[in-house]
Amino acid sequence: MTDILGKRLTVEQVEESNELAPKFDEHGLIPVVTTEYHSGLLLMQGYMNEEALRKSIELGEAVYFSRSRQVVWHKGATSGLVQKIKEFYIDDDQDCVWLRVEVTGSGASCHVGYKSCFYRTIPFGDDAKKDENFTENGLKLTYTEPEKTFDPKEIYGDAPNPTKL
Repeated sequence: MTDILGKRLTVEQVEESNELAPKFDEHGLIPVVTTEYHSGLLLMQGYMNEEALRKSIELGEAVYFSRSRQVVWHKGATSGLVQKIKEFYIDDDQDCVWLRVEVTGSGASCHVGYKSCFYRTIPFGDDAKKDENFTENGLKLTYTEPEKTFDPKEIYGDAPNPTKL
């Protein structure tokens, strides 16, 4: 059986062939953008190393590499919020992945409890000055369903927050 990941040999091979030859960065990672299959909602942005990419292909479920914890993690293994891959894309120069997924359980993908990790906006330009919901140098909760879909403490207990400050 041949290896599913080919070696990067030429620009033509990477950009025009049907050979998968991903380019990992200097840390061995490739960025991943994940959207909800049916709605197109941006759920999260993460990273895969070679092992996570291979496991995602094998399982048909999203597996990522956590930069903060330095481990490969199968999304939903703890929470039950598994991301089932419906479509799996790689960009033109094969240095970024896009997953279109269906999420089991409550449909949330954010460890904070929201459906999407992108639930706040940053004020910018003249529009920020016109919107009283923005505070100076602050963020605005904008997600259309601002209620959390689950309580992170019920799922993860008192486990340390994966976000490093």
